[in-house]
Amino acid sequence: MFKFTKMHALGNDFVVIDGIEQEISLSAETAAAIANRRTGIGCDQVLLVSRLPERKSKFGFHIFNNDGSVSAQCGNGARCLARYLFDHDYSVGKDIFLETTDGLLHCRIIDDTNVCVTLGVPQFEPSQVPFAADRKMSQYDIDVNGTTLKISALSLGNPHAVIQIEDTSRADVATIGPALEHHPRFPERTNVGFMEVTSRQEIRLRVHERGAGETQACGSGACAAVIAGRVLERLDEEVKVHMPGGQLSVSWAGAGHGVRLTGPTTYAFEGVLHNSGTVRN
Repeated sequence: MFKFTKMHALGNDFVVIDGIEQEISLSAETAAAIANRRTGIGCDQVLLVSRLPERKSKFGFHIFNNDGSVSAQCGNGARCLARYLFDHDYSVGKDIFLETTDGLLHCRIIDDTNVCVTLGVPQFEPSQVPFAADRKMSQYDIDVNGTTLKISALSLGNPHAVIQIEDTSRADVATIGPALEHHPRFPERTNVGFMEVTSRQEIRLRVHERGAGETQACGSGACAAVIAGRVLERLDEEVKVHMPGGQLSVSWAGAGHGVRLTGPTTYAFEGVLHNSGTVRN
């Protein structure tokens, strides 16, 4: 039995489990049971936070996908978690650092709603994504269900494939998303972004998340799409990303720089979990 908080960022929803006040150890099976939308709480990702002893504003951050698999990165999840830590007086200020398996994330509380997170420097070498290719390219041809698609492939701590399309409302996310996620050229699977460029400062985006399916919004997916568009010289440094759940802002200065993601965070409810599947509010 333990307490939890349900939060979301534009409908990209999370179960936050406080490992600071409670002694918690989560298995993949337990995380998947919590994330189950019929028999558990239901969420895209389960977030487990703990305090790291060396700094009062530095915290451990573990991410479990809906299917129980582990992720190294989650931009919207980091923003929600920073809001939770600040509002519960765990942080000594508005700058909060989250240690993931991919490195340290810097979050900044902007106001009562908005939080900014700086993700790491994107990686494009195929071996670092990882993605099976002979050499680094801005776009790759890949066969999916008998059709050749052009994708950008990069890593932000988790792998991303980005497809530029004419109209996101007509994107076959339900078919192409899972096919690309499990494509043999992505040995660790991948997130898949379907990007429509509407101007140099704005895009529309839908994302199939690895281990979760299509979500209302995806922070790292928004960043990956903007980065891919910048590499292809189709976007400016500051871009508004419109997703089914709402709008995020992404800023990327270019090669060698981290990428900034800013947007709202929202509390849904709190409760107590019994037997990894029964909730009492």
